[in-house]
Amino acid sequence: MREGSALEGTPSGRGAASSGMGELDPSVCRGQRGCTVCCKSSWNQLQDLCRLAKLSCPALGISKRNLYDFEVEYLCDYKKIRFHKDLERELLRRRHRSKPPRHLDPSLASYLVQKAKQRRALQLWERELNAKRNHLGRITVENEVDLDGPPRAFVYINEYRVGEGITLNQVAVGCECKDCLWAPAGGCCPGASLHKFAYNDQGQVRLRAGLPIYECNSRCRCGYDCPNRVVQKGIRYNLCIFRTDDGRGWGVRTLEKIRKNSFVMEYVGEIITSEEAERRGQIYDRQGATYLFDLDYVEDVYTVDAAYYGNISHFVNHSCDPNLQVYNVFIDNLDERLPRIAFFATRTIWAGEELTFDYNMQVDPVDMESTRMDSNFGLAVLPGSPKKRVRIECKCGTESCRKYLF
Repeated sequence: MREGSALEGTPSGRGAASSGMGELDPSVCRGQRGCTVCCKSSWNQLQDLCRLAKLSCPALGISKRNLYDFEVEYLCDYKKIRFHKDLERELLRRRHRSKPPRHLDPSLASYLVQKAKQRRALQLWERELNAKRNHLGRITVENEVDLDGPPRAFVYINEYRVGEGITLNQVAVGCECKDCLWAPAGGCCPGASLHKFAYNDQGQVRLRAGLPIYECNSRCRCGYDCPNRVVQKGIRYNLCIFRTDDGRGWGVRTLEKIRKNSFVMEYVGEIITSEEAERRGQIYDRQGATYLFDLDYVEDVYTVDAAYYGNISHFVNHSCDPNLQVYNVFIDNLDERLPRIAFFATRTIWAGEELTFDYNMQVDPVDMESTRMDSNFGLAVLPGSPKKRVRIECKCGTESCRKYLF
């Protein structure tokens, strides 16, 4: 077979193009010998045959200049600048020259196609997350590390999902304050439970970690703008779920500055009994991950499982030097066995910084008011069974790293 035309030897060229492109002119093939193709091949198939055989064919529009131009299998919502960034990043990872090659090898072309599919999937997931959220802060999704797409079997929720056999009792009374911050009647809702008012006039928590927060509830006379309604207003910052580049999976970073002591997010998931958490914990251990958070403010009876039902806190990573602190919060449900878990900033967190909390947080009681805070106030591998906890290597990378999560 000599370099020339892939159409040599076809029977008068008739039937060679059967995909709506029209029949080929029989005169094209006259006097050419030595090459045969299937008479039912489409125009695109004939072009592909030429390229695979590295033959140019003027009749099919295949020349030496476009011989290696293959049709992309899948491309959607893709800007040229994004394509080139993906190409440059992958070439750098493969330690190729920085200048893009004239022709893409099959593995590189395959990667770019997969990257396009991944971006599309992440965009759809991002829209789904924002459609389900009921809070002000928007969620963005980003993965510039690998080809992993959205996590499977994860459902975004905004509040606790109550498991079988568990009841959340609604509060029966509310405050009668005209101004809950400056003129709290009887100490407002915190005073009714013999606790201090939690916030200043900027909505920043002023209680020491370990003390509970009692917010105004649905039966209170005050309105939505009451300074004692902070956690219940939900996430107010724009946050990004991103893929970490050090093997910690997904993480969360803030897209805007967060002031010290400001509320950031709640830990939301499915409320289950400690017995059910024990069973699930053994399964999660074998999978190498867990999202079980003990509700042990007064006793270890219930656990929050955010493995399949959760909010953005599902993706927050551990750090031995965290920028988030956990507080127990009570609003419409005053059962001390079922607090809401809120994260507040321990310091100023700058835009672009990753959000973290300590999965094995310890709170040391200083006075009698905080002795009801259980010392084990972190994310548990096997709830209620400290001796059975698996030693998991810590990858936070901070100077104060304890090397192990538990």
